[in-house]
Amino acid sequence: MKKSIIYLASLLLPVSIMAQKVTFEEYDLDNGLHVVLHQDNAAPVVTTAVMYHVGAKDENPERTGFAHFFEHLLFEGTKNIEKGKWFEIVSSNGGSNNANTTDDRTYYYEVFPSNNLELGLWMESERMLHPVIDQTGVDTQNEVVKEEKRLRVDNQPYGSFMAEVKKLIFTKHPYRWATIGSMDHLDASTLEEFQAFNKKFYIPNNAVLVVAGDLNIKKTKKMIKDYFGSIPKGKAITRVNIEEAPITKEIKGTYNDSNIQIPAIVSAYRTPSMKTRDAYVLNMVSTVLSDGKSSRLYKKLVDEKKMALQVGAFSVSQEDYGMYLTYGLPLGETKLEDLVKEIDEEVLKMQTELITEREFEKLQNKYENQFVNANASIEGIANSLARYYMLYGDINLINNEIEIYKSITREEIRNVAKKYLNPNQRALLEYLPKKEEKKK
Repeated sequence: MKKSIIYLASLLLPVSIMAQKVTFEEYDLDNGLHVVLHQDNAAPVVTTAVMYHVGAKDENPERTGFAHFFEHLLFEGTKNIEKGKWFEIVSSNGGSNNANTTDDRTYYYEVFPSNNLELGLWMESERMLHPVIDQTGVDTQNEVVKEEKRLRVDNQPYGSFMAEVKKLIFTKHPYRWATIGSMDHLDASTLEEFQAFNKKFYIPNNAVLVVAGDLNIKKTKKMIKDYFGSIPKGKAITRVNIEEAPITKEIKGTYNDSNIQIPAIVSAYRTPSMKTRDAYVLNMVSTVLSDGKSSRLYKKLVDEKKMALQVGAFSVSQEDYGMYLTYGLPLGETKLEDLVKEIDEEVLKMQTELITEREFEKLQNKYENQFVNANASIEGIANSLARYYMLYGDINLINNEIEIYKSITREEIRNVAKKYLNPNQRALLEYLPKKEEKKK
């Protein structure tokens, strides 16, 4: 009960009182590794994290899935960590760890009691300097990735909808393929190709190391130099900027999914990089349209008209381009085209009318709360520091990104919706149940 009262009381506090500036120190090692340190001695916990600037977009179109594959492969073992022992070492020392991959980057991290900071640094330096990439590890992880694809994509209802959307709105850019990639490509790859991918991308000058939590700055710097300073610098990576021609005519597509019984309709718009101001505004557009049961789309199509089982709008933020999606699952006899018409009507209102003062106030409160919550844990702070440095090129956003949201006006929300969310600028995907083949 006491905990509940404290929680309720915290909700009544102005967000600005609760927000704390994140202090950090950053520097580079001679090998190009960027280091960010955040000291917070409130709890005896420390996070060690490494983000590599490599994701699905960095792959050979004939070898998709490599970045995600390496997310798994680099847990196999190192010169000094026996194969299969990585997770055992972490858990037996009171820690936890994980990794994830996007189209733009790969992120590894460990959370340890602060007296095991050196262990975390040693393990990440081992991953960078001494990974064992052999045929046994490749074969093992090949089966792991195939099982993940079966579980999360092939046998998951609506599991392929994002991949199908990307195929429609990207024709040149590497965002056109799924992060998990092609199993056929992985099967066809040689050990030498995997080793070359590692040598090219998993290097200090393509990474940022973040250490956050209960640490001593001077001692931590020495450990970082000891464990990471001798790792050789890799060759500079040349990145090609691939531009897509604007979408000027509605693109239509269909996909049949054997895992679903209820169809879905998806409108997808190509939008600018997450680093642009317009990307921030589009986040606000989606919040007005579909965040919660009081949002415009839910209230109209689920509550009032009872046309949709589920409806939504969201922005996918990425380094080079973004995507803005609206979707709906029809209820009863509702036709997909009628659902699209109703969603389009709400988008049109966003383009022609200013949102209400009340909606605007709710937006401001929501984004300030999100900003505070993102930095409420050491893990969250470590992730933010790495992401803002590597993908946004502005690490100070960890403290001032909220000012961007605060400066957005109702007029901007209307104008940005009008700029990007038009029928002639989108792909329209009918995501349908797969019809059973008639037996002969």
